[in-house]
Amino acid sequence: MPALRRKPFLRGAVVGVAAAGTLAAAAVTGSVASASTAPSGAGNATAAGPVFDCRTLASPTCYSPWQFRTAYGIQPLTARGITGRGETVVMPEFAATPGEDGVTDVRQDIARYDSVFGLPAARLKVITTLAPGASPFQAPDEYAGDVEIVHAIAPQAAIDVILIPADVSFALGVRDFNAALRMAPSLGSVVSITQGGFNESCLTSGQVATIHSALQFDREQHVTVAVASGDFGAEGQPCTATPTPARAVVFPASDPLALAVGGTSLDASHKTGAYVGETVWNRPVAGLPGVVASGGGFSGDFARPAYQADVRGIGARRGVPDVASDADPDTGIAFVEAAGGQFGIYPAGGTSAGAPVWAAIAALADQYAGRHLGFINPAIYEIGRSAQYHRAFHDVTKGNNTVQVGSVTVKGFAAGPGWDPVTGWGSPNAQVLIPLLARDVIG
Repeated sequence: MPALRRKPFLRGAVVGVAAAGTLAAAAVTGSVASASTAPSGAGNATAAGPVFDCRTLASPTCYSPWQFRTAYGIQPLTARGITGRGETVVMPEFAATPGEDGVTDVRQDIARYDSVFGLPAARLKVITTLAPGASPFQAPDEYAGDVEIVHAIAPQAAIDVILIPADVSFALGVRDFNAALRMAPSLGSVVSITQGGFNESCLTSGQVATIHSALQFDREQHVTVAVASGDFGAEGQPCTATPTPARAVVFPASDPLALAVGGTSLDASHKTGAYVGETVWNRPVAGLPGVVASGGGFSGDFARPAYQADVRGIGARRGVPDVASDADPDTGIAFVEAAGGQFGIYPAGGTSAGAPVWAAIAALADQYAGRHLGFINPAIYEIGRSAQYHRAFHDVTKGNNTVQVGSVTVKGFAAGPGWDPVTGWGSPNAQVLIPLLARDVIG
């Protein structure tokens, strides 16, 4: 089994960032499929034990949903009934392509996940308006993993997946991501984007402006948008297979209207789930060339937003990321793949594992507050500058996102006290952070 079950931020297809022009808000029409349980017989199809179980290994290891929620201060809220009930997380995901490896029935995956970890049945809806003809529940591992991570953190939140064709032209791909973002407010209050990112230097100003306009639309509708910061460290996301290595950040994480999520390596107790510590995620992964690491740095497209004023280490440009979560495939939250009468338990990895965590936290915060908090970045930075910072966040101060690309070293940034351009303010202590967000976010 590959060490990294979750693909890096960008799948192979050249898709995901909007083209020039804007679209009207897309209506939720066309095929919509829903599931709250596995398909008939799926529960019996995987009755034997797992063929692979990262919980039993020293490396790669993984944390159960309960352990992960405990490490990040979520479990005390879960025990009080803050489980995402009444909230919906929206997830644009690439549809499976014919013959693609690693595709499973997400209904079987999540039914086994619920069985193994004692979670309630998931409320999953899949919308194929943008991918007509796609099989709604045939899920590549990124799609399946994203759903399971949100379900692990906010087990009673509804999950709406918007399928997007993977193997399409760039123009069609950018159209579809734009449409998905504009569709989101009609479905839920939180969006998680783990796919479709690009190095800023790959994009035209019109393409950036279109997605920025869609994010502005979501902000006006009080929708929180969490975006993975990328898995290529200080290099950002290469434009081509043979890039000229240089510092860069990934868009749309670099957009000031996105909550950009960087990556860490988490150390927590496998007995109690107690948080021990974290470092920057930056290490080799078997089967992948070079080193993968938390994306982060400073935008070439966007000036520093007002909420980043007076933050040490941020100059005139938008700093990325804002926050962080575990992204290390050697220490990830567990997810399940079930197929062929067998199932395995694997560690999630990549910053694409962090964006669903923060999207789920936003859903918990919405439930706690009794309203849709929407754009939470200003409140995140207000808390980061306050005396409550070290109670609300785990400050990650060790590591960097320097990467080696062939013979070229792309010198990155070092983590340090407070905000840094590798892990932002750090990872959440949600039992403190969520009440502060509910208090500080002004609708």
